[in-house]
Amino acid sequence: MVSFKSRHFNKEMIMQSVRWYLAYSLSYRDIEEMMQERGFEVDHSTLNRWVVHYTPELEKAFHKKKKRPGNHWRMDETYIKVKGQWRYYYRAVDKENNTIDFLLTLRRDKKAALRFLTKAIGRNGKPSLINIDKSGANKAGIKSYNIENHRRIEIRQCKYLNNIVEQDHRFIKRKTKLVLGFKNFYAAQKTLTGIELVRMLKKGQLRETRGDVLSPAEQFYALAA
Repeated sequence: MVSFKSRHFNKEMIMQSVRWYLAYSLSYRDIEEMMQERGFEVDHSTLNRWVVHYTPELEKAFHKKKKRPGNHWRMDETYIKVKGQWRYYYRAVDKENNTIDFLLTLRRDKKAALRFLTKAIGRNGKPSLINIDKSGANKAGIKSYNIENHRRIEIRQCKYLNNIVEQDHRFIKRKTKLVLGFKNFYAAQKTLTGIELVRMLKKGQLRETRGDVLSPAEQFYALAA
């Protein structure tokens, strides 16, 4: 259960502020002004702290109810600016475009690819096949995983088949473009987690319970229940 103890604002206001920032093309100052119109005096820096603090907890609650993805993955990386420097953001989706996992790294090499793959498999199970582009680092990372874990994940290198994950990057980049780069690596990781969480909810990746049919927004708020 997500705790809101000792907060100066109520849970509903905090959760709405966090979701608005993660779901829409709004800045922290935009939300600060919107909350002022509703009678809440909250500083944009406080909003930032809420996002960084609560998104990992919400994503943890989400993963307990996340639908299992398919076993044919599309793996790719894109660029995210942190402290004025481009960093690498690994992502993977299945062939139905369900998000598998994501990881922000300093470098794009075999070690980073292996780290991402280990995280993704640890949380989502082992795929039978991973499609990648012509990246030698990603291919080396998958081969290294197979050797270290005595597994056999088939590697397919077809740029055309990776269009699905490359197109999905756009939804994440659209939001990160607004912030003009993150100020530090830690905040970038946590904020990207929240953006991905909202995206997964919109894709319908949360298992429904007791026949409930909730909107993505209602599912987001329910994660804190």
